[in-house]
Amino acid sequence: MTNPDKAIVIDPLLEGAGLRVAIVAARFNEFFVGHLVEACQRELRRHGVSVNDQTLVWVPGSFELPMAARELISSNNPDVVICLGCIIRGETSHYDHVAAESARGIAHAALDTGTPVIYGVVTAETVEQAINRSGAKAGNRGADAAIAAIAMSRTIQEIRELSKAKSP
Repeated sequence: MTNPDKAIVIDPLLEGAGLRVAIVAARFNEFFVGHLVEACQRELRRHGVSVNDQTLVWVPGSFELPMAARELISSNNPDVVICLGCIIRGETSHYDHVAAESARGIAHAALDTGTPVIYGVVTAETVEQAINRSGAKAGNRGADAAIAAIAMSRTIQEIRELSKAKSP
């Protein structure tokens, strides 16, 4: 990345050691979500997040992810929360409502608490897409969510440190 004006740049390393990570996973479509959780935890460990610093909470479905995320933040004070789920379009509009409200709730949980909350919910038009996005062909969104969690947690930490350094 170029920085010709020598501005302050915050671009933290993907170092997870010492981070406290909460994972909230939806049981609905558990076959797919299980693959997301496995890849997420594997990626967290690969980047130095200890198993002892990970908390995994299962909830009934993707709609319930935001509530559990907020409760974890208020009671356990993790550095970051990762929400994992899988929503597959069916024959009714239920998919649209659950997908929109889970995304909105997860965003609100992060913005309202100041703790990064990562959206790791696969939204798929078909079962084949869900298979592909949970690890079969197109990577694994659980692993992607782990990377985003470490990056956002470290970014927010560095922004807060910068703010402290500039305070009189």
